[in-house]
Amino acid sequence: MINQDSIVALATPSGAGAIAVIRISGENAINIGASVFQSVSGKNLAKQKTHTIHLGHIVEGEKVLDQVLVSVFKGPNSYTGENTIEISCHGSTYIQQQIIQLLLRKGCRMAQAGEFTLRAFLNGKLDLSQAEAVADLINSDNEASHQIAMQQMRGGFSNEIAKLREELLNFASLIELELDFAEEDVEFADRTQFYELLSRIEFVLKRLIDSFAVGNVIKNGIPVAIVGEPNVGKSTLLNALLNEERAIVSDIAGTTRDTIEDELIIDGMSFRFIDTAGIRETKDVVESIGIKKTFEKIEQAQVVLYLFDSLKFKVQSSEYIIEIEKIKNQFPLKPLVVVINKVDLLSENEVQNIKKQLEPLNVKLELISAKNNAGIEDLKKQLLSFVNTGALRNNETIITNTRHYDSLLKALEEIQKVNYGLQTNLPSDLMAIDIREALYHFGNITGEVTNDELLGNIFANFCIGK
Repeated sequence: MINQDSIVALATPSGAGAIAVIRISGENAINIGASVFQSVSGKNLAKQKTHTIHLGHIVEGEKVLDQVLVSVFKGPNSYTGENTIEISCHGSTYIQQQIIQLLLRKGCRMAQAGEFTLRAFLNGKLDLSQAEAVADLINSDNEASHQIAMQQMRGGFSNEIAKLREELLNFASLIELELDFAEEDVEFADRTQFYELLSRIEFVLKRLIDSFAVGNVIKNGIPVAIVGEPNVGKSTLLNALLNEERAIVSDIAGTTRDTIEDELIIDGMSFRFIDTAGIRETKDVVESIGIKKTFEKIEQAQVVLYLFDSLKFKVQSSEYIIEIEKIKNQFPLKPLVVVINKVDLLSENEVQNIKKQLEPLNVKLELISAKNNAGIEDLKKQLLSFVNTGALRNNETIITNTRHYDSLLKALEEIQKVNYGLQTNLPSDLMAIDIREALYHFGNITGEVTNDELLGNIFANFCIGK
Protein backbone atom coordinates (compact mmCIF):
# COMPACT_ATOMS: atom_id res chain seq x y z
CA MET A 1 0.00 0.00 0.00
CA ILE A 2 2.93 2.37 0.58
CA ASN A 3 3.62 4.38 -2.59
CA GLN A 4 7.25 5.14 -3.28
CA ASP A 5 6.50 8.20 -5.41
CA SER A 6 7.10 11.68 -4.05
CA ILE A 7 4.09 13.80 -3.10
CA VAL A 8 3.85 17.56 -2.72
CA ALA A 9 1.29 19.90 -1.15
CA LEU A 10 0.91 23.24 0.54
CA ALA A 11 1.08 22.53 4.30
CA THR A 12 -0.15 25.97 5.37
CA PRO A 13 -3.64 27.42 4.68
CA SER A 14 -4.25 28.51 1.10
CA GLY A 15 -4.16 32.23 0.39
CA ALA A 16 -1.63 35.02 0.82
CA GLY A 17 0.31 35.38 4.06
CA ALA A 18 3.73 36.26 5.41
CA ILE A 19 5.12 32.80 4.62
CA ALA A 20 3.88 29.49 3.20
CA VAL A 21 5.24 25.98 3.73
CA ILE A 22 5.38 23.48 0.87
CA ARG A 23 5.97 19.88 1.91
CA ILE A 24 7.47 17.05 -0.18
CA SER A 25 7.68 13.43 1.01
CA GLY A 26 8.94 10.29 -0.72
CA GLU A 27 12.05 8.32 -1.56
CA ASN A 28 13.28 10.99 -4.02
CA ALA A 29 11.99 14.01 -2.11
CA ILE A 30 15.43 15.37 -1.13
CA ASN A 31 16.89 14.81 -4.61
CA ILE A 32 13.92 16.59 -6.20
CA GLY A 33 14.35 19.46 -3.74
CA ALA A 34 18.08 19.61 -4.49
CA SER A 35 17.37 19.88 -8.23
CA VAL A 36 15.54 23.20 -7.79
CA PHE A 37 17.43 24.65 -4.79
CA GLN A 38 20.55 26.80 -4.87
CA SER A 39 22.13 27.27 -1.45
CA VAL A 40 23.61 30.69 -0.74
CA SER A 41 26.73 28.89 0.54
CA GLY A 42 26.93 26.51 -2.44
CA LYS A 43 25.92 23.36 -0.46
CA ASN A 44 24.42 20.33 -2.18
CA LEU A 45 21.06 19.79 -0.43
CA ALA A 46 21.16 16.02 -1.08
CA LYS A 47 24.35 15.68 1.00
CA GLN A 48 23.16 17.61 4.06
CA LYS A 49 22.41 16.03 7.43
CA THR A 50 18.89 15.33 8.60
CA HIS A 51 17.05 17.96 10.66
CA THR A 52 18.97 20.87 9.19
CA ILE A 53 17.75 24.14 7.65
CA HIS A 54 19.31 25.84 4.63
CA LEU A 55 18.97 29.31 3.12
CA GLY A 56 18.89 29.66 -0.64
CA HIS A 57 16.76 30.18 -3.73
CA ILE A 58 14.27 28.09 -5.69
CA VAL A 59 15.31 28.34 -9.31
CA GLU A 60 14.15 27.08 -12.69
CA GLY A 61 17.10 27.36 -15.02
CA GLU A 62 18.21 30.99 -14.82
CA LYS A 63 14.91 32.14 -13.34
CA VAL A 64 14.80 32.74 -9.55
CA LEU A 65 11.33 32.08 -8.10
CA ASP A 66 11.96 33.00 -4.46
CA GLN A 67 14.40 33.14 -1.57
CA VAL A 68 13.50 30.30 0.81
CA LEU A 69 14.47 28.22 3.82
CA VAL A 70 14.52 24.46 3.21
CA SER A 71 14.25 21.98 6.11
CA VAL A 72 15.65 18.48 5.52
CA PHE A 73 14.29 15.38 7.31
CA LYS A 74 15.73 12.02 6.31
CA GLY A 75 13.66 8.86 6.77
CA PRO A 76 12.87 7.12 8.98
CA ASN A 77 13.36 10.13 11.29
CA SER A 78 10.61 12.27 9.79
CA TYR A 79 6.88 12.76 10.25
CA THR A 80 6.04 10.35 7.42
CA GLY A 81 8.97 8.02 8.01
CA GLU A 82 10.20 8.90 4.50
CA ASN A 83 12.66 11.47 3.13
CA THR A 84 10.90 14.81 3.57
CA ILE A 85 11.69 18.44 2.83
CA GLU A 86 9.71 21.53 3.76
CA ILE A 87 10.16 24.71 1.75
CA SER A 88 9.35 27.92 3.64
CA CYS A 89 8.72 30.54 0.96
CA HIS A 90 7.09 33.95 0.88
CA GLY A 91 3.30 33.76 1.16
CA SER A 92 2.33 35.11 -2.26
CA THR A 93 -0.18 32.76 -3.90
CA TYR A 94 1.68 33.27 -7.19
CA ILE A 95 4.99 32.12 -5.62
CA GLN A 96 3.29 29.12 -3.98
CA GLN A 97 1.79 27.96 -7.27
CA GLN A 98 5.00 28.56 -9.24
CA ILE A 99 7.06 26.42 -6.82
CA ILE A 100 4.45 23.62 -6.64
CA GLN A 101 4.12 23.51 -10.45
CA LEU A 102 7.93 23.34 -10.77
CA LEU A 103 8.07 20.42 -8.31
CA LEU A 104 5.32 18.63 -10.27
CA ARG A 105 7.38 18.99 -13.43
CA LYS A 106 10.40 17.57 -11.57
CA GLY A 107 8.56 14.33 -10.72
CA CYS A 108 6.29 14.96 -7.74
CA ARG A 109 2.55 14.44 -7.78
CA MET A 110 -0.08 16.33 -5.76
CA ALA A 111 -0.77 14.75 -2.37
CA GLN A 112 -4.27 13.53 -1.60
CA ALA A 113 -6.15 14.61 1.55
CA GLY A 114 -4.34 13.25 4.61
CA GLU A 115 -1.75 11.39 2.55
CA PHE A 116 1.24 12.57 4.61
CA THR A 117 -0.40 11.26 7.80
CA LEU A 118 -1.51 8.09 5.99
CA ARG A 119 2.11 7.43 5.09
CA ALA A 120 3.10 8.08 8.72
CA PHE A 121 0.59 5.40 9.76
CA LEU A 122 1.66 2.91 7.07
CA ASN A 123 5.31 3.44 7.99
CA GLY A 124 4.61 2.77 11.67
CA LYS A 125 5.21 6.32 12.90
CA LEU A 126 1.65 6.57 14.30
CA ASP A 127 -1.08 4.07 15.02
CA LEU A 128 -4.54 4.71 13.58
CA SER A 129 -6.05 6.36 16.66
CA GLN A 130 -3.04 8.69 16.90
CA ALA A 131 -3.39 9.54 13.20
CA GLU A 132 -7.06 10.42 13.74
CA ALA A 133 -6.03 12.61 16.68
CA VAL A 134 -3.93 14.70 14.26
CA ALA A 135 -7.13 15.77 12.48
CA ASP A 136 -8.83 16.46 15.83
CA LEU A 137 -5.85 18.57 16.92
CA ILE A 138 -5.99 20.66 13.74
CA ASN A 139 -9.74 21.18 14.21
CA SER A 140 -9.63 21.86 17.97
CA ASP A 141 -11.05 25.29 18.74
CA ASN A 142 -11.02 25.25 22.55
CA GLU A 143 -8.75 24.19 25.39
CA ALA A 144 -10.69 21.02 26.25
CA SER A 145 -10.77 19.55 22.73
CA HIS A 146 -7.10 20.48 22.29
CA GLN A 147 -6.17 18.67 25.53
CA ILE A 148 -8.03 15.50 24.51
CA ALA A 149 -6.50 15.47 21.02
CA MET A 150 -2.98 15.98 22.42
CA GLN A 151 -3.40 13.13 24.89
CA GLN A 152 -4.64 10.80 22.16
CA MET A 153 -1.89 11.85 19.73
CA ARG A 154 0.74 11.10 22.38
CA GLY A 155 -0.67 7.59 22.66
CA GLY A 156 -2.71 7.75 25.89
CA PHE A 157 -5.73 5.96 24.41
CA SER A 158 -3.60 3.64 22.24
CA ASN A 159 -1.50 2.50 25.20
CA GLU A 160 -4.60 1.69 27.23
CA ILE A 161 -6.12 -0.38 24.39
CA ALA A 162 -2.79 -2.04 23.51
CA LYS A 163 -2.28 -3.17 27.13
CA LEU A 164 -5.75 -4.73 27.31
CA ARG A 165 -5.30 -6.39 23.92
CA GLU A 166 -1.90 -7.85 24.87
CA GLU A 167 -3.22 -9.36 28.11
CA LEU A 168 -6.25 -10.81 26.33
CA LEU A 169 -4.01 -12.13 23.56
CA ASN A 170 -1.84 -13.99 26.08
CA PHE A 171 -4.88 -15.79 27.49
CA ALA A 172 -6.25 -16.36 23.97
CA SER A 173 -3.00 -18.18 23.10
CA LEU A 174 -3.44 -20.49 26.10
CA ILE A 175 -7.09 -21.15 25.19
CA GLU A 176 -6.05 -21.95 21.61
CA LEU A 177 -3.33 -24.25 22.97
CA GLU A 178 -5.97 -26.18 24.92
CA LEU A 179 -7.71 -26.93 21.63
CA ASP A 180 -4.59 -28.79 20.44
CA PHE A 181 -4.82 -31.03 23.51
CA ALA A 182 -8.60 -31.43 23.55
CA GLU A 183 -8.40 -35.22 23.92
CA GLU A 184 -6.18 -34.94 27.02
CA ASP A 185 -8.74 -32.58 28.70
CA VAL A 186 -6.09 -30.21 30.10
CA GLU A 187 -6.39 -26.51 31.01
CA PHE A 188 -3.44 -24.20 30.37
CA ALA A 189 -5.34 -20.98 31.12
CA ASP A 190 -5.99 -20.35 34.81
CA ARG A 191 -9.77 -19.74 34.86
CA THR A 192 -9.65 -17.63 38.03
CA GLN A 193 -7.03 -15.27 36.58
CA PHE A 194 -8.90 -15.22 33.28
CA TYR A 195 -12.13 -14.20 35.03
CA GLU A 196 -10.29 -11.39 36.86
CA LEU A 197 -8.83 -10.17 33.56
CA LEU A 198 -12.22 -10.17 31.84
CA SER A 199 -13.75 -8.21 34.76
CA ARG A 200 -10.95 -5.65 34.56
CA ILE A 201 -11.28 -5.31 30.78
CA GLU A 202 -15.06 -4.91 31.10
CA PHE A 203 -14.59 -2.18 33.72
CA VAL A 204 -12.11 -0.23 31.53
CA LEU A 205 -14.29 -0.59 28.43
CA LYS A 206 -17.36 0.70 30.27
CA ARG A 207 -15.37 3.68 31.58
CA LEU A 208 -14.15 4.53 28.09
CA ILE A 209 -17.62 4.10 26.60
CA ASP A 210 -19.16 6.33 29.29
CA SER A 211 -16.52 9.00 28.59
CA PHE A 212 -17.89 9.39 25.05
CA ALA A 213 -20.87 11.35 26.40
CA VAL A 214 -18.46 13.99 27.73
CA GLY A 215 -16.01 13.71 24.83
CA ASN A 216 -18.66 14.17 22.18
CA VAL A 217 -19.93 17.47 23.63
CA ILE A 218 -16.37 18.71 24.20
CA LYS A 219 -15.51 18.01 20.57
CA ASN A 220 -18.72 19.36 19.01
CA GLY A 221 -19.76 21.99 21.56
CA ILE A 222 -22.64 21.89 24.03
CA PRO A 223 -25.92 23.10 22.43
CA VAL A 224 -27.87 25.47 24.71
CA ALA A 225 -31.38 26.57 23.69
CA ILE A 226 -32.59 29.99 24.90
CA VAL A 227 -36.40 29.83 25.00
CA GLY A 228 -39.25 31.94 26.36
CA GLU A 229 -42.08 34.27 25.37
CA PRO A 230 -41.51 37.02 22.79
CA ASN A 231 -39.80 40.17 24.02
CA VAL A 232 -38.45 38.78 27.32
CA GLY A 233 -34.86 39.50 26.27
CA LYS A 234 -33.67 36.27 24.61
CA SER A 235 -31.76 38.10 21.89
CA THR A 236 -30.38 40.59 24.43
CA LEU A 237 -29.17 37.64 26.53
CA LEU A 238 -27.50 36.04 23.50
CA ASN A 239 -25.76 39.33 22.73
CA ALA A 240 -24.67 39.68 26.38
CA LEU A 241 -23.29 36.13 26.46
CA LEU A 242 -21.40 36.64 23.20
CA ASN A 243 -20.45 40.23 24.07
CA GLU A 244 -21.51 41.40 20.60
CA GLU A 245 -24.64 42.49 18.73
CA ARG A 246 -25.33 39.10 17.15
CA ALA A 247 -29.16 39.09 17.30
CA ILE A 248 -31.60 41.86 16.35
CA VAL A 249 -33.15 43.44 19.43
CA SER A 250 -36.38 45.49 19.28
CA ASP A 251 -39.48 46.26 21.33
CA ILE A 252 -41.64 44.52 18.70
CA ALA A 253 -42.75 41.09 19.90
CA GLY A 254 -41.75 38.23 17.61
CA THR A 255 -38.66 39.91 16.12
CA THR A 256 -36.75 36.58 16.09
CA ARG A 257 -38.66 34.36 13.66
CA ASP A 258 -35.92 31.82 13.04
CA THR A 259 -33.19 30.36 15.21
CA ILE A 260 -29.87 32.19 15.56
CA GLU A 261 -26.80 30.21 16.61
CA ASP A 262 -23.35 31.23 17.76
CA GLU A 263 -20.51 29.73 19.74
CA LEU A 264 -18.84 30.85 22.95
CA ILE A 265 -15.91 29.32 24.80
CA ILE A 266 -16.32 29.39 28.58
CA ASP A 267 -13.31 28.27 30.62
CA GLY A 268 -12.03 26.12 27.75
CA MET A 269 -15.42 24.54 26.98
CA SER A 270 -17.34 25.30 23.78
CA PHE A 271 -21.07 26.17 24.05
CA ARG A 272 -23.39 26.65 21.07
CA PHE A 273 -26.12 29.10 22.02
CA ILE A 274 -29.38 28.96 20.06
CA ASP A 275 -31.64 32.01 20.24
CA THR A 276 -35.12 30.73 19.34
CA ALA A 277 -38.40 32.32 18.27
CA GLY A 278 -40.63 33.37 21.17
CA ILE A 279 -43.18 30.78 22.31
CA ARG A 280 -46.73 32.15 22.10
CA GLU A 281 -50.06 31.66 20.35
CA THR A 282 -49.91 33.37 16.96
CA LYS A 283 -51.76 33.45 13.61
CA ASP A 284 -48.65 34.65 11.76
CA VAL A 285 -47.64 31.74 9.49
CA VAL A 286 -43.93 32.63 9.44
CA GLU A 287 -43.78 33.11 13.23
CA SER A 288 -45.61 29.77 13.71
CA ILE A 289 -42.89 28.01 11.72
CA GLY A 290 -40.28 29.69 13.94
CA ILE A 291 -42.06 28.49 17.11
CA LYS A 292 -42.19 24.94 15.70
CA LYS A 293 -38.42 25.17 15.11
CA THR A 294 -38.00 26.31 18.73
CA PHE A 295 -39.30 22.99 20.02
CA GLU A 296 -37.10 21.13 17.53
CA LYS A 297 -34.08 23.01 18.90
CA ILE A 298 -35.06 22.19 22.50
CA GLU A 299 -35.11 18.54 21.42
CA GLN A 300 -31.56 18.87 20.05
CA ALA A 301 -30.18 20.98 22.90
CA GLN A 302 -28.39 19.54 25.92
CA VAL A 303 -29.25 22.47 28.20
CA VAL A 304 -32.35 24.70 28.14
CA LEU A 305 -32.39 28.29 29.39
CA TYR A 306 -36.04 29.26 29.98
CA LEU A 307 -36.11 33.06 30.11
CA PHE A 308 -38.81 35.18 31.78
CA ASP A 309 -39.48 38.91 32.12
CA SER A 310 -39.33 39.67 35.85
CA LEU A 311 -42.26 42.15 35.77
CA LYS A 312 -44.52 39.70 33.95
CA PHE A 313 -43.41 36.83 36.20
CA LYS A 314 -44.36 38.90 39.24
CA VAL A 315 -48.02 39.05 38.14
CA GLN A 316 -48.35 35.80 36.17
CA SER A 317 -46.18 33.47 38.27
CA SER A 318 -48.79 30.69 38.65
CA GLU A 319 -49.31 30.56 34.87
CA TYR A 320 -45.57 30.55 34.20
CA ILE A 321 -44.89 27.84 36.79
CA ILE A 322 -47.30 25.58 34.85
CA GLU A 323 -45.30 26.32 31.66
CA ILE A 324 -42.03 25.45 33.41
CA GLU A 325 -43.53 22.15 34.60
CA LYS A 326 -44.66 21.39 31.03
CA ILE A 327 -41.13 21.85 29.67
CA LYS A 328 -39.74 19.76 32.55
CA ASN A 329 -42.20 16.93 31.83
CA GLN A 330 -41.71 17.13 28.07
CA PHE A 331 -37.89 17.04 28.35
CA PRO A 332 -37.21 15.32 31.72
CA LEU A 333 -33.56 14.45 30.99
CA LYS A 334 -32.46 17.92 29.93
CA PRO A 335 -30.94 20.32 32.48
CA LEU A 336 -33.31 23.28 32.77
CA VAL A 337 -32.24 26.70 34.01
CA VAL A 338 -34.99 29.22 34.76
CA VAL A 339 -33.56 32.67 34.02
CA ILE A 340 -35.41 35.71 35.36
CA ASN A 341 -34.42 38.73 33.30
CA LYS A 342 -34.70 42.47 34.13
CA VAL A 343 -34.29 41.85 37.88
CA ASP A 344 -32.96 45.40 38.19
CA LEU A 345 -36.64 46.47 37.97
CA LEU A 346 -37.60 44.43 41.08
CA SER A 347 -37.28 45.15 44.79
CA GLU A 348 -35.35 42.74 47.03
CA ASN A 349 -38.65 41.45 48.53
CA GLU A 350 -40.02 40.72 45.03
CA VAL A 351 -36.86 38.82 44.15
CA GLN A 352 -37.12 36.71 47.33
CA ASN A 353 -40.77 36.00 46.58
CA ILE A 354 -39.90 34.65 43.11
CA LYS A 355 -37.23 32.40 44.64
CA LYS A 356 -39.77 30.96 47.10
CA GLN A 357 -42.33 30.29 44.37
CA LEU A 358 -39.80 28.39 42.24
CA GLU A 359 -38.28 26.41 45.11
CA PRO A 360 -40.77 23.48 44.92
CA LEU A 361 -39.98 22.96 41.22
CA ASN A 362 -36.38 21.98 42.02
CA VAL A 363 -34.93 23.85 39.03
CA LYS A 364 -31.75 25.88 38.69
CA LEU A 365 -32.49 29.60 38.98
CA GLU A 366 -30.44 32.53 37.69
CA LEU A 367 -31.37 36.20 38.17
CA ILE A 368 -29.97 38.53 35.51
CA SER A 369 -30.26 41.85 33.77
CA ALA A 370 -29.13 41.08 30.22
CA LYS A 371 -29.31 44.73 29.21
CA ASN A 372 -26.97 45.77 32.04
CA ASN A 373 -24.84 42.60 31.77
CA ALA A 374 -25.62 41.73 35.41
CA GLY A 375 -25.60 38.06 36.47
CA ILE A 376 -24.13 36.88 33.14
CA GLU A 377 -20.94 35.52 34.73
CA ASP A 378 -22.98 33.53 37.27
CA LEU A 379 -25.04 32.10 34.41
CA LYS A 380 -21.85 31.02 32.63
CA LYS A 381 -20.66 29.26 35.80
CA GLN A 382 -24.02 27.48 36.02
CA LEU A 383 -23.61 26.25 32.44
CA LEU A 384 -20.12 24.94 33.21
CA SER A 385 -21.48 22.99 36.18
CA PHE A 386 -23.49 20.78 33.77
CA VAL A 387 -20.33 19.52 32.11
CA ASN A 388 -18.59 16.67 33.88
CA THR A 389 -14.98 17.71 33.33
CA GLY A 390 -13.57 15.67 36.23
CA ALA A 391 -12.09 13.14 33.82
CA LEU A 392 -10.52 15.96 31.83
CA ARG A 393 -8.98 17.55 34.92
CA ASN A 394 -7.61 14.16 36.04
CA ASN A 395 -6.10 13.63 32.59
CA GLU A 396 -8.13 10.45 32.06
CA THR A 397 -8.67 9.03 28.58
CA ILE A 398 -11.80 10.51 26.99
CA ILE A 399 -13.32 9.15 23.78
CA THR A 400 -14.44 11.66 21.16
CA ASN A 401 -14.35 9.52 18.00
CA THR A 402 -17.56 7.75 16.91
CA ARG A 403 -15.58 4.96 15.21
CA HIS A 404 -13.70 4.23 18.44
CA TYR A 405 -16.95 4.32 20.40
CA ASP A 406 -18.53 1.79 18.05
CA SER A 407 -15.52 -0.56 18.26
CA LEU A 408 -15.47 -0.32 22.07
CA LEU A 409 -19.18 -1.22 22.24
CA LYS A 410 -18.60 -4.26 20.03
CA ALA A 411 -15.51 -5.30 22.02
CA LEU A 412 -17.50 -5.02 25.27
CA GLU A 413 -20.26 -7.21 23.82
CA GLU A 414 -17.73 -9.93 22.92
CA ILE A 415 -15.99 -9.71 26.34
CA GLN A 416 -19.36 -10.15 28.05
CA LYS A 417 -19.98 -13.24 25.89
CA VAL A 418 -16.59 -14.67 26.93
CA ASN A 419 -17.37 -13.87 30.56
CA TYR A 420 -20.73 -15.67 30.31
CA GLY A 421 -19.05 -18.64 28.60
CA LEU A 422 -16.51 -18.85 31.40
CA GLN A 423 -19.24 -18.84 34.06
CA THR A 424 -21.28 -21.52 32.23
CA ASN A 425 -18.25 -23.74 31.39
CA LEU A 426 -18.61 -23.19 27.66
CA PRO A 427 -16.19 -25.32 25.60
CA SER A 428 -12.85 -23.63 24.85
CA ASP A 429 -13.37 -23.69 21.08
CA LEU A 430 -16.56 -21.61 21.39
CA MET A 431 -14.95 -19.16 23.83
CA ALA A 432 -12.00 -18.80 21.46
CA ILE A 433 -14.34 -17.47 18.73
CA ASP A 434 -15.62 -14.66 20.99
CA ILE A 435 -12.08 -13.84 22.15
CA ARG A 436 -10.91 -13.52 18.53
CA GLU A 437 -13.82 -11.15 17.83
CA ALA A 438 -12.93 -8.99 20.85
CA LEU A 439 -9.28 -8.87 19.70
CA TYR A 440 -10.45 -7.89 16.22
CA HIS A 441 -12.38 -4.88 17.57
CA PHE A 442 -9.42 -3.80 19.74
CA GLY A 443 -7.13 -4.02 16.71
CA ASN A 444 -9.62 -2.07 14.63
CA ILE A 445 -9.13 0.97 16.89
CA THR A 446 -5.34 1.17 16.64
CA GLY A 447 -5.10 -0.07 13.05
CA GLU A 448 -3.59 -3.51 13.71
CA VAL A 449 -6.65 -4.74 11.83
CA THR A 450 -7.66 -2.52 8.93
CA ASN A 451 -8.62 -2.33 5.26
CA ASP A 452 -8.35 0.11 2.36
CA GLU A 453 -11.98 1.27 2.63
CA LEU A 454 -11.60 2.17 6.32
CA LEU A 455 -8.38 4.10 5.69
CA GLY A 456 -9.98 5.89 2.74
CA ASN A 457 -12.91 7.02 4.90
CA ILE A 458 -10.67 8.23 7.73
CA PHE A 459 -8.05 10.14 5.75
CA ALA A 460 -10.52 11.64 3.25
CA ASN A 461 -11.59 13.98 6.09
CA PHE A 462 -8.07 15.39 6.51
CA CYS A 463 -6.92 18.63 4.92
CA ILE A 464 -4.56 18.56 1.93
CA GLY A 465 -0.95 18.90 3.11
CA LYS A 466 -1.47 16.92 6.31
